[in-house]
Amino acid sequence: MIGRTRAARLALLVSLFCVAPVLMGVERPPGLGDVQEVRTWSYEDYTRVVVELTKEISVEPGSEVRLAANARAGRPERLYVDLPGIWVGRRYDAGIEVGDGLLDGVRLGQNTLRNTRLVIDLERYERHRIFTLPSPARIVVDVYGERSAARDDSNGRLPTELRRVHTIVVDPGHGGRDPGATGIGGLREKDVNLAIAKKLEKSLEARGFKVVLTRRGDSALSLEERTAIAESSGGDVFVSIHANAARRARARGIEIYTLDASHERHSLDVAARENRVPAARLDPLQRALARIQAGEIASHSERLAGLMQESVMRGAKQKDASLPDLGVKKGPFYVLFMSSMASVLVETGFVTNKRDARLLANAQYQALLADQIAEGVDRYRLQMEAGSSESSRIASGGLGLSGRPTRIGANR
Repeated sequence: MIGRTRAARLALLVSLFCVAPVLMGVERPPGLGDVQEVRTWSYEDYTRVVVELTKEISVEPGSEVRLAANARAGRPERLYVDLPGIWVGRRYDAGIEVGDGLLDGVRLGQNTLRNTRLVIDLERYERHRIFTLPSPARIVVDVYGERSAARDDSNGRLPTELRRVHTIVVDPGHGGRDPGATGIGGLREKDVNLAIAKKLEKSLEARGFKVVLTRRGDSALSLEERTAIAESSGGDVFVSIHANAARRARARGIEIYTLDASHERHSLDVAARENRVPAARLDPLQRALARIQAGEIASHSERLAGLMQESVMRGAKQKDASLPDLGVKKGPFYVLFMSSMASVLVETGFVTNKRDARLLANAQYQALLADQIAEGVDRYRLQMEAGSSESSRIASGGLGLSGRPTRIGANR
């Protein structure tokens, strides 16, 4: 490790030396954005790198380059991508050491006067994905390390068709300085979300699931943190809990979302509120999502959403028979986009509607919703496991099902 670290630092110095003539005696061109911050999250077989910028950029899928290690030159295997219109100067001359067994480090350098180059030095590598997000502008690089052969124990992650549904990631939306929607009587979405999520945890555990909560208190988590927790936990299902809001006080009901690139007006409005950006700013993400071949993960998410919506409405109508069933919809939610497992976003009701707000503030109703959401997950598990025996038979016959979703920039 020490030798590799020294070699990486030597390579960094060489790369910076090559860049130096460009920077020496040259003023920064006008109109460029800056690198605001670099953050990393490290787990056993997954590392997320986020570079926050002051200006939005566009990085085309496949524009990144993966280079083999060069032992003679002291350079490790690396992945790099250019960030157009960004100035970093010499701010990260020393690089950022990671050393988590997956990434050796992260480097940023001024490759040209108008482009910054992001270089990730690799220790292990299986695949990666790259995408950009607005508000704040940032580029996200997820690097996945080599895994051992698929296992069937509760700690292993199997290909999608053969996977046991064991670990459920529950994400109480918003939190901390982000209250989400505020409704009737000052009812705050973040409080409703957390209350339902904690009750859902208990209900799922009673059914034999392992549960991971992205937050347990009134804390603010970025979308990167929420989904990094989900990815690193080995989760099989991701359930994001939210409460709805509308300008029309009469709007009420329950709906569940799965990921899609739909331009349906209602989906865009809800997505804009949950993503905390203007609806017009969703267009770049829509174009990015259109490039995702969601395939199998999307079909599993839709199955999960259908079972869950049916279960939730059956229970909720016991409390209020007039409660509208708004159905299963598709929307471009970042929190679903950044999750690689079967994922749904549950809008449990409208805090801006008197009847919904009264229900959502009631602990017994919260528990009822939690139990019905858990029942939907349980029904999904039964369907998946009923089909897994047949899938196992086919796989053992030599078809070798992989079930891995195509990812943005993955080995392209």
